Amino acid sequence: MFPTDARLMHRARERLVRLARALGVNLRQTYERVGKLALIKHQRYAHAKQFKRANKALRTLRTQLGRVIRDIRRKIGTDEALNAAFAWPLSLASRVRDQRPRQRGQKVYSLHAPEVECIGKGKAHKPYEFGVKVSVATPIQRSKGGQFVAHIKALPGAPYDGHTLEKVLPEIESQIGVNLNRIVADAGYKGHNAPYKHRLKVFTSGQKRGVTDTIKKALRRRAAVEPVIGHLKAGHRMGRNYLAHRRGDAINAVLAAAGYNFTLLIKWIRLLFAFVLPTLISSLRRKPTLHAA
Repeated sequence: MFPTDARLMHRARERLVRLARALGVNLRQTYERVGKLALIKHQRYAHAKQFKRANKALRTLRTQLGRVIRDIRRKIGTDEALNAAFAWPLSLASRVRDQRPRQRGQKVYSLHAPEVECIGKGKAHKPYEFGVKVSVATPIQRSKGGQFVAHIKALPGAPYDGHTLEKVLPEIESQIGVNLNRIVADAGYKGHNAPYKHRLKVFTSGQKRGVTDTIKKALRRRAAVEPVIGHLKAGHRMGRNYLAHRRGDAINAVLAAAGYNFTLLIKWIRLLFAFVLPTLISSLRRKPTLHAA
């Protein structure tokens, strides 16, 4: 479900009302019944593509949230304890109230995780993703044990893909302890800012100039990173992060990659034991032969 402005304003008002009740602040009006009705109307009108009526319901939700914010500020006055308790919720609710559709720059997409960003994918079945951008690097060469993750890093701020290589490539070299001979990336890395020593080693999908048969083979091999990303999201909890704040995003990405690599290692160890154990057992069961003197 996409985080619509209507639902965010409705949830922000609900959270403020709940906190006011918990702290004993009596509000003039909570808009519980009419607020829910306005949200339902907005959803129905938007679904029916009656956007004038939907925008009218959205203005109603924005007005209700603004009234609750102003009422709370009047009631808490100069009380230091109440001001400290309401500081962050009121700031977040004000940001939600002031933001507009198609607004440029940082927006609030989640009340419990305001650091969430909107990442445009450009795909028909999934035009947007909400979270934080993550850089994933795997070896070009085929490995019998599977495609391991060599480096992973969360990149907050939704930077342009090509502008991430300046920081990512030196980190990869320092982590694996080997100089990179060739870097292949998708078309989103065009116009990259790789360090000077790597600038002529970066090749992107669709590139024509300076592409030999060996590099073409490496560019075809680039697609091997896609199933790795799919496994990280679906099987190792990178698709949904339960750790809070920016630090939690960075930790979750590293833990997902570590879990994926350990899965490949465990599969390799299991196969090793499947071949070695029968040989050991048969050698132990074999009876020694006695020779007569």
